[in-house]
Amino acid sequence: MDKKIAKKKWTLKRIATFGGIALFVVFIAYQFLFADRRSRLKVEKEKITISTVERGVFQEFIPQTGTVEPSRTVYLDAVEGGTIKRVVAESGAMLKRGDVILELSNLNRELSVLQQEAQLNESITRQRDTRLAITRNDLEQRQTLALIENQLQILEPQYIRQKQLFEKKLISKQEFERTEADYKYNKERKRITYEVYKNDSLDRIRQLKELAYSERKMSQSLEGVGKILDNLIIRAPIDGQLTRPQIDVGQNVNIGQRLGQIDILGSYKVRVEIDELYLPRIQTGLNATTSFAGKDYQLQIIYIYPNVANGRFPVDMNFVGETPDGIRRGQSLRLRIELGQSSEELLLPVGGFYKDTGGNWVYVLEGDGNRAVRRNVKLGRKNTEHFEILEGLQPGDRVITSSYENFGNNEVLVLN
Repeated sequence: MDKKIAKKKWTLKRIATFGGIALFVVFIAYQFLFADRRSRLKVEKEKITISTVERGVFQEFIPQTGTVEPSRTVYLDAVEGGTIKRVVAESGAMLKRGDVILELSNLNRELSVLQQEAQLNESITRQRDTRLAITRNDLEQRQTLALIENQLQILEPQYIRQKQLFEKKLISKQEFERTEADYKYNKERKRITYEVYKNDSLDRIRQLKELAYSERKMSQSLEGVGKILDNLIIRAPIDGQLTRPQIDVGQNVNIGQRLGQIDILGSYKVRVEIDELYLPRIQTGLNATTSFAGKDYQLQIIYIYPNVANGRFPVDMNFVGETPDGIRRGQSLRLRIELGQSSEELLLPVGGFYKDTGGNWVYVLEGDGNRAVRRNVKLGRKNTEHFEILEGLQPGDRVITSSYENFGNNEVLVLN
């Protein structure tokens, strides 16, 4: 008798089909839930720069170029105009104070000085004549008083004797009255003359003081006028080296025209033009460093000029301690001006990445260094070598610091 065979529900084929479907669903779910779907870009490792985040000393500074100048320069400007009569010292000559550099000729000025001197001499002579007249008047009044006093010395005893004789009726009344009248007249005359002399003396003292002051001022003016012609001779005001433009005999010179300068050699300063953006942070006493002939030198800001021109303002810096041997006026020096005190910070080397990210994110290498992942960061201050790291990185992190221009918006870089 035939037996009915039951059909199997889960055949091998069916199990394999459903298993495959389940594996596909699981794969899709994994890709949806767990797989890294970030955009990727393959990059050649040799074409990028990788820097390590380290903790170190951060010094904020600005690089500048300064020009070497003598520590003291005296400019030679023409006080008087004229024609160059004689050129004595050539440019580059070493001069002592008072040495003649050149002479000017100005006939109109010379005639004017002679006229002024004549007028002042005439005024001084009149002042002296006035003083002499006042002195003479004083002497005359003294002589008058002395004469009156002499008359009284004679008349007073005579008056006393005749008065006694008249009282005894030994002389006539007429004779006594004549003597009495002469005595009283000279006595009153003495009183009036002395009163006049006393008042005149007070006025005379005032006049003599005014005359002495006026004469002293005119003498000073005469001396000053005499020195005007000295201005036609240009002399060295200090010891130093002369620098002047090309000038020739017969050339006209105007008042105030610059005829050159004298520099004190052996002592130098550095003039630096700084961008006006740094003006609030620049102050006297800030330090700077420069290298010359393979050796570092220290400088310090000693003066800040108040004027700003073309977006820059100048400062003067002096060498602190040793001055480089062999520097010359006009030579350029590269400087690093410190803007504040140094401090220990987390540092990232400067690179081209900043212009592409604005310092908001960087690519950080992971694991064995075959992959770099985009990470948000926060950067602080910057100098020519490092950025100050505020957030997002730790010491030892390796960061791509070269340009990101060719990386697009990819979040992961695969390095090979």
